[in-house]
Amino acid sequence: MVDVVFWALVALATVTSLVTAWALGANSNSPPFAPAIGANAIGTMRAAFLIGILAALGALTQGGAISETVGAGLIDGVAITSLAATAGLLTATGFMAFGIYTGYPVPAAFATTGAMVGVGLSLGGDPALGTYQRIATFWVLVPPVSGGLAYLTATLLRRDDVPDTVGIPLLAALVGGIVANVRLSIIPASGDADQGSLAAYGASFVESTTVAGVDVIAVAITLAFAAASFQFIRRRTQASVDEGVKTFLLVLGSIVAFSSGGSQVGLATGPLENLYGVELGLPSIVLLALGSVGILGGAWMGAPRLLQATSREYAQLGIRRSIAALVPGFVIAQAAIVLGIPISFNNIIISGVIGGGLAGGSAGVSRQKLLTTVAFWILTLFSSIAVGFGLYRLFAAVLGA
Repeated sequence: MVDVVFWALVALATVTSLVTAWALGANSNSPPFAPAIGANAIGTMRAAFLIGILAALGALTQGGAISETVGAGLIDGVAITSLAATAGLLTATGFMAFGIYTGYPVPAAFATTGAMVGVGLSLGGDPALGTYQRIATFWVLVPPVSGGLAYLTATLLRRDDVPDTVGIPLLAALVGGIVANVRLSIIPASGDADQGSLAAYGASFVESTTVAGVDVIAVAITLAFAAASFQFIRRRTQASVDEGVKTFLLVLGSIVAFSSGGSQVGLATGPLENLYGVELGLPSIVLLALGSVGILGGAWMGAPRLLQATSREYAQLGIRRSIAALVPGFVIAQAAIVLGIPISFNNIIISGVIGGGLAGGSAGVSRQKLLTTVAFWILTLFSSIAVGFGLYRLFAAVLGA
């Protein structure tokens, strides 16, 4: 009887995780390609197809750190059981479903983090205060950093003395340099690291010196990626500014969608870390593959409808403001992945849109809407803690766990 209950909980937790990943794939991964669709650089169905592939690949190769934080880093002293994982996932998914149905801004990262803290406390665990401090600091910094980067980006693109044949390639150089240092699980890493970057891996083949702790060869590879990206987009913009901008939007949308998958999958797979890794003894790639399948299905089945709506919104924003919103999204998402901090990708984009709007003299978002959004973020976090706590207690009482 005990085995039957255990495997029933495993099945329920797995299905709930898949549903959560599906919702993330359908909603959180759509914004990156919306500007390209709005600029007629790619069709909606083709964009949805690429989003699914890229986000799934990002989930597989970059999702481990955030998944580990959500599953094991939010509570000290206890391990998340299958019943607790089920309660946490149901809580988070319920909040996300409420947001989708009502249109209220319910961030997935806040709902999942709060739910897992709630079930962990209900299990008798201790608050991981150090982790909370890191996450809270990052969350608080996201709006000003994303908005500030978007403002600077939009200002650069709006300058009359900086033509598009220079401004767009400069942004491409920045993105290319960051791509060279993106950490992926498929790239061998030195020491105890789980993920390596192209720059670090290339530098490992050459005996190099370090200056102030920085590998000179890795810097050279980074600059080479930046220069190649600059030259590629510059040639495209010189031939045709319109075609060059569309190319950059496609490339930028692709890498942002990839980053979105890596930063979001942990919200669906994190609660199952202990169940799959310890109780079932499965390698972490199995869990990430599960989340990738859910994200892929959500993108292919649910993204087209949302893409049509968001592409119209981005078309109204304009190409420059759209680029200004996506560049910070890529930078911040990669920073969150490196630090293992769960984030809500849509929150980053919203901040970027506001920052880009300020460069044109108007944020484009009413103060009332902004205050409502922030209020729902805070309400989501604390109410999900309470619901997760109570739901686990209810499950435990009913099942006698």
